[in-house]
Amino acid sequence: MAVIAADTQMDGSRLKHAVMALSGGMDSASLLVHLLDEGYEVTCLSFDYGQQHVLELDCAEELVSYLHKMGQSVVHQKIDLSSAMSLFQSDLLQKGGDVPEGHYEEDSMKSTVVPNRNAVFASLLYGTALSISAKRDTDAMVALGVHSGDHAIYPDCRPEFYDALGQAFALGNWGSERIAFHLPYVRLDKAGILLDAEPRLTRLGLHFDEFYRRTLTTYDPTPDGMSYGKTGSDIERILAFHAVGREDPFAYIGGWQAALRHAQSQDKKQRSNDLQNRLTAIQFHVTQESGTERAFTGEFWDTDEAGDYLCICCDKLLFESQMKFGSGCGWPSFHSEVPTARIHRIIDQSHGMQRTEVRCSTCDAHLGHVFDDGPRAHGGERYCINSASMTFVSKGERES
Repeated sequence: MAVIAADTQMDGSRLKHAVMALSGGMDSASLLVHLLDEGYEVTCLSFDYGQQHVLELDCAEELVSYLHKMGQSVVHQKIDLSSAMSLFQSDLLQKGGDVPEGHYEEDSMKSTVVPNRNAVFASLLYGTALSISAKRDTDAMVALGVHSGDHAIYPDCRPEFYDALGQAFALGNWGSERIAFHLPYVRLDKAGILLDAEPRLTRLGLHFDEFYRRTLTTYDPTPDGMSYGKTGSDIERILAFHAVGREDPFAYIGGWQAALRHAQSQDKKQRSNDLQNRLTAIQFHVTQESGTERAFTGEFWDTDEAGDYLCICCDKLLFESQMKFGSGCGWPSFHSEVPTARIHRIIDQSHGMQRTEVRCSTCDAHLGHVFDDGPRAHGGERYCINSASMTFVSKGERES
């Protein structure tokens, strides 16, 4: 989705124009920083559509005030759609039911879908962009902060939706050749959004914690704007901050550590449910219950084909075939790991002995154990790994 839109001011400098939806949440706030850092003049629209978490609009106003105080120029307008969308049914709306708690990917979260919401928002954003384009005789773009984490639950956050919407709007408007949608986060998750924002905040002279403290992501805030950290949107945000090594500056009831523990437990539960549906019984037993397959029964114990060995749960690259050697122990043996694998080592005192367990650094799946009886030429270690914990991608598959 493309776009560099620019015109020439009287002083000869270049000015680019973007229109975006500013909800007051983390994603749209990050998008605003992204656009400012890219040199865009930004017009923000915030929508009151009768959402239960309408306090997010106060956060949007506070965020814009903070930016103005820090020398950043932003045009901001709040649009009241509460009457127009009063006939819509969703648990995200004030007349709906309770916002479900739990992981973002659970089917229950589909009750938070507001019918056609993003189409309504996009139409107003597009019309605003057309008007700016006509008034200033310039190109303009419509920017949205939708990201990959939204795709499973919200169909109107998928790139295909905006491709189709852009074509429809182009057919229905004069001047549409000067407008385009821009979705910079469409292939990123929330952690990726934060990583994109960190250097931009620094370049703009903005403080990371002060900025994100003014954003509200929870679907079920308390009257004073705090969160219990229990809804799917909370959990996704908490895990994102943790993934980038940050403590979320937003106010959680019970504090950050309690919110993080809850988010991690919900994430582990969801991943376990997903893996039970995807893995075989032995694969689940090995990776999730620290089991061990019987010697000489695993798929890869004597495989010598060239290729890569990946974690079966998360596709993390663990070993390459040239690291594999025949130890005669009955399990796949490797003398080294891929440097980027950063496999975790844990002391295992089960079964009346002390061993070093190895687990995936990304998803914490149990892989096997490491011993000190490997080839001395490669450091003397032997990674004794369960076939059931890995998938294999041959060199031919990798290159195709």
